[in-house]
Amino acid sequence: MTRVVWDGSVEDRAVERLERGGGIVVCPTKVGYIILASDREGLERKFAAKGRARTKPGVVLCGSLEQLAELAELTPEIAKFYRRHWEQDILLGCILPWSERGRGHLPDDGTSELVMDARGTSCFIVRFGTPGEQIARARWEHGRGLTFASSANPSGQGNRGLVAGIGPRIAAAADLIIESDEYVSSIQPDATLESRYEQGVMVSFVDAHGRLVPEQGAARSVTPAPTVIRKGLDIDRIMMNLADCFGSWDYRHGEYY
Repeated sequence: MTRVVWDGSVEDRAVERLERGGGIVVCPTKVGYIILASDREGLERKFAAKGRARTKPGVVLCGSLEQLAELAELTPEIAKFYRRHWEQDILLGCILPWSERGRGHLPDDGTSELVMDARGTSCFIVRFGTPGEQIARARWEHGRGLTFASSANPSGQGNRGLVAGIGPRIAAAADLIIESDEYVSSIQPDATLESRYEQGVMVSFVDAHGRLVPEQGAARSVTPAPTVIRKGLDIDRIMMNLADCFGSWDYRHGEYY
């Protein structure tokens, strides 16, 4: 295991380790530390290190809107919603189906079983923090490599935005740990350890069968509708954007997970 301090630039050692396959890397984000993986072997190692149920899929990190559009099924309304958060630099994760083109980028090693749920959907995340965005973007640009993630803490526990909080089991399992407690704390400078958000907001854009919710246009009382299924960092700004972009949306914290 190697530990490095993030210096503001892309961490090439993380990119290289993920590209070799089977690796797991701990990386800082806006809300805490996450574990990065790139294939089934890495995901299996991640689940083992976390002690997390394998039935809970990881998330897909998107370093650009172009990558998002390649991987996930989007409607023009959903694409506009993502773009608004991209431009406002707001961490956002949404449950979406994979596109056929997107599935073609998945490693042919059973990775799909660990990143999708039974409906064939995953959580596609943007604006999760500069250190990880740099890695995800580099992997995509250097050969359309995908980067998957999960929080770097024992399942059901938070790391409180501190590298020391990832726990000895994850620390021992990681091939590389990128440290930057200062970056994490800079995102919520006025928050305490008790009041800070340790996760991002998650919005579902699919129905119970994994199909995209319908476009709304100017219609009212549309169902099924976008649903906030997890509160987190910038929940107030994201709910305002939902109100601006959709005439109908719902709040069901915890419904998905």
